[in-house]
Amino acid sequence: MATENVVAQEVESGMPQLDFSTFPNQIFWLLVALVVIYLVLSRIALPRISGVLAERSGTISNDLAAAEDLKLRATEAEAVYEKALADARTESNRIADQARAEAQADLDTALAEADAKIAAQTVEAEASIAEIRASATENVAIVAKDVAEALVAAMGSSADQATIDAAVTDRMKG
Repeated sequence: MATENVVAQEVESGMPQLDFSTFPNQIFWLLVALVVIYLVLSRIALPRISGVLAERSGTISNDLAAAEDLKLRATEAEAVYEKALADARTESNRIADQARAEAQADLDTALAEADAKIAAQTVEAEASIAEIRASATENVAIVAKDVAEALVAAMGSSADQATIDAAVTDRMKG
């Protein structure tokens, strides 16, 4: 029956944490546990956490410095690239101008040669035309004299050659 009394007494007393007779003992162990947790955290965990945070902060600072350095290098490389591009454009323009000048000089030379050939051919053609005109005029005069003599003969008259020559020459003059 003694065990029944102990069980009944325990059921009547309720939860042991709320038993006021054990509060000083619970408070003591609570303080001991808090001190142990504080010591473990302050001596072991917090130094490791602060070391990791400091390492991360250092890594971030180094990465930011490296990024800034790379940004400066990229800016310098871009400036060098832009200068090289401008130099290349200038050089290409100079080469194009030089090529245009050479082509224009070749064209001018070819045009001068063509003009000289055309002028020579024009002189030859004019001389040939003058020669053809002269021979045509002579041929026309000869034909005109022959036709005039034939016409006079067809009409039943006769004319001497000097009269026919004078008439044709006078008519050809205008």
